[in-house]
Amino acid sequence: MKKKFQKYLPKIIGMQLNSQHLIQPQKAASKAFYLFCSPRRGRVKPEQEDFLNNAKAEVFNFQNKKIQTYRWPGSKKRILLVHGWESNTHRWEEFIKKLQKEDYDIFAFDAPAHGYSEGKIINVPLYASALQEMINQITPSIIVGHSIGAMTTVFHQHQYNNNNVEKLVLLGPPSELSSIMDDYQKILKLKPRVMKSLEDYFHQQLGYRFKEFSIAKFAKTIRQPGLIIHDEYDKIAPISASKAINNEWKNSKLIITEGAGHSLDNDFIHKNILNFINN
Repeated sequence: MKKKFQKYLPKIIGMQLNSQHLIQPQKAASKAFYLFCSPRRGRVKPEQEDFLNNAKAEVFNFQNKKIQTYRWPGSKKRILLVHGWESNTHRWEEFIKKLQKEDYDIFAFDAPAHGYSEGKIINVPLYASALQEMINQITPSIIVGHSIGAMTTVFHQHQYNNNNVEKLVLLGPPSELSSIMDDYQKILKLKPRVMKSLEDYFHQQLGYRFKEFSIAKFAKTIRQPGLIIHDEYDKIAPISASKAINNEWKNSKLIITEGAGHSLDNDFIHKNILNFINN
């Protein structure tokens, strides 16, 4: 019964938003925006606690919310890891073990509304602002981002143009907000009039219309060397996203895997990232 209810929940929510929009269009758009930005998962699970608790570092304040950071000390260059949607720093466990063997100085943090960090919403501009706070504190040489963390890595560099960062690694990045919002509309079955109001609200809150927010376009401005890894059969983010980013980012290399899924967390991928950052 519970699974059946969960199956129809998006349609129920969509019907409510469509109906509310007829009477309160601004309020419906606001609800649709905050629903889009609200992760359902990503908090620390019991089996993740030991790994994370042993590496807890500073907690910094970001927009009146506490953000949890982590560190695995090393003598080589500083690497900052930026996790994805409905995830947390634990997703890097196996890769961190590989980096530790190479003696890198490893940092990570839980995004707002994820892991041990406070907050209720997350979006790329918000995540990028939190990332900038982290960068101000540790000045990393290399940034590795996964999924929305990869989107944030590009958007951050486009916005802040941090010359201290030497290399960037993107794992399974989406690219076009317009495509993401098309999927959102289909899932909730939102009416075009609701989407128009939602786009206006996005523009008001974040400064971009859907088609303007393109990671591929933002990547044009990046001068640092970049490695992009994406799975051919990724069901979350299409391979076309990374191909578009690679095409616009002149100093980037694209590796396409088969069977690694969206998580992109295996020995082959770790080896290629290490080869890139070591050379």
